[in-house]
Amino acid sequence: MKDEFKIITREKKTFENGLSEIIAIEFREPTMIKFESDEPLKDGELLEVRGSYVYHNGIQIGKIKIMKSANDVKANHNFDIKYTGGYSLDGTTIFLDEHFPEEIEVENKKINTMLTIGYHHELPEKWLSDEKFEYPYAHEKATGIEKEFVESLGVTWKGYCSVVDRNLRNVYSKTLEKSPPSLDLAPYLYCRDKEALNEIRKSSPE
Repeated sequence: MKDEFKIITREKKTFENGLSEIIAIEFREPTMIKFESDEPLKDGELLEVRGSYVYHNGIQIGKIKIMKSANDVKANHNFDIKYTGGYSLDGTTIFLDEHFPEEIEVENKKINTMLTIGYHHELPEKWLSDEKFEYPYAHEKATGIEKEFVESLGVTWKGYCSVVDRNLRNVYSKTLEKSPPSLDLAPYLYCRDKEALNEIRKSSPE
């Protein structure tokens, strides 16, 4: 079976052997792969994966070094998350604030927010952050993945964001009572959100 992946980023630096590291994501599950290739590929180009090998236009261009799948990650809806979604430091758990609705209605369609926000934004963001990309870049790419998945569900990005944003504001306005002790604080540290960081630390168990 062929899986279609979209190139998310290509490292500008190349190794002595002329190879560059490339990261691509299949957005439906999602799944991330990292491989090396000397092909002049660009962001957004589509690739096929067959077993451990990567193909472009039917030609083998590399072998997978790292593969990460949403199937290996747990979803948790039992904590307060100031930014609504988040992830554990070790990347094995994604969080969605317990007050955020698990299902929203957008343009007469029911949308599972753990899938859209948790698995198709927070998880790719964590994957890219773990690959040493800065938070703004990881967040931007993750938003693009979330958008592509949302639109594949048959609703508009504008309509989706309108509903989500109302709930985001509601969650942020609440005082945290129980934050996960394993929460990755990178987004809060980058944004220098001292108020949120203080709340998280006070509401997280020792």
